Amino acid sequence: TSFAAVDANKGTVAELDGLKGVGPSMSKRIIEARKEKEFKDWPDFMQRVKGVKEKKAAKLSAEGLTVNGQGFSGAAAAPKETKAAKASKS
Repeated sequence: TSFAAVDANKGTVAELDGLKGVGPSMSKRIIEARKEKEFKDWPDFMQRVKGVKEKKAAKLSAEGLTVNGQGFSGAAAAPKETKAAKASKS
């Protein structure tokens, strides 16, 4: 199946709503947040759109949502410290 990507900074309410996982309330939150200023990247999008964390961002990206033409890479959150790194600090 092929689908057209919808950019969070350019998509209409109807285009955003057409993506699986984005309902009327989320498309409204995206549009409202975008009115302040365009999203810089996925971390910016996730911080400003309530209800979108890493797991949701990955699903939305898989359905065709992009931020500035970029799909979600999964590297938005700061890397968690490993147990070894924590142990070496103590």
